[in-house]
Amino acid sequence: MISLKRSLRRSEPYVAGAILLLSILIQVRSGQFFTGNNLVDLARSMVVPALFSIGAMMVIVSGGIDVSFPAIASLAMYITDRVLLSSNYSGPVILAYAMAAGLGLVMGAINGILIAGFRLPTMVVTLGTSSLFIGFMQGVLAASETPVPPSMLAHGKEKLFSAYNAQLGLSSDMPAQILILLGALVLVFLILRYTMLGRGIYAIGGDETSAQRTGFNVAKIKMFIYCFTGALAGVTGVVRASMMMNAHPTNLLGMEMTVIAAVVLGGTRVSGGVGTLTGTTLGVALLTILSNSLILIGIPTFWSRVFTGAVIVVGTGVTAWQAISRQRRVAARRTA
Repeated sequence: MISLKRSLRRSEPYVAGAILLLSILIQVRSGQFFTGNNLVDLARSMVVPALFSIGAMMVIVSGGIDVSFPAIASLAMYITDRVLLSSNYSGPVILAYAMAAGLGLVMGAINGILIAGFRLPTMVVTLGTSSLFIGFMQGVLAASETPVPPSMLAHGKEKLFSAYNAQLGLSSDMPAQILILLGALVLVFLILRYTMLGRGIYAIGGDETSAQRTGFNVAKIKMFIYCFTGALAGVTGVVRASMMMNAHPTNLLGMEMTVIAAVVLGGTRVSGGVGTLTGTTLGVALLTILSNSLILIGIPTFWSRVFTGAVIVVGTGVTAWQAISRQRRVAARRTA
């Protein structure tokens, strides 16, 4: 009974319930939601925002807000693509991932130094570095849409399996890049669940002063968070370019608000200290279904933005209400 009450105080059951109800509604209206090709298309659409959301969730749990990860991903991907094309590289794609991750780590380290070293506000810093990276890409590099090297092109064509819809005559491929998402989820789960570093991330978000008094090295933990988020963003940039089979310098820009909304919708507290990968993944899934599948029940694309915005407002409002209620219960217990 107690565990049931605790579960109902979290956001995950409600988001999962919303996904289930929406899925049933779309299936009843269209008969196409639970078809293999539609589910594969949804999984494909989730890969990039889910990768971004892992880093965003770590940042928000630590009490910060990062809006620079799309710019980091775009610049890291574009520089990697330009270098590999100019050198006529035809080796394994792992070099592209390593280069982009390294570039992303350097850009993330800039955020980390300013935030952890100089104690500047996270939102201000990442807004500034985002503009810096975008300006460098578009101004200095004169970025434009370019092809990808052969290794990334071949990687983009790799698939785990195909799902065929005989009724519509459509076939959808499950991209191999989803394995990168699963690997990132497992890695971050192990860090947050079983390491002192993970405990430190939650402790900093809960109360930075108390975390420091407890013995956590706040500056080093914050540095790790922003370096890791930057490296993951670089990897995500290569994932996107390989799946699209071209390097577009701007098609990742503007995703930050949707990703952050998905993280908060999944139960991560904006003030820090609370959040799970399960909730984050559910939040991404719900917004992906809203943006991709409403057309199946005859709702025009522009209306999907209205529904998505309404879900974000309601979901984040519920999360905020749960946080306020939790604080009131704690205050009442202390008073008693």
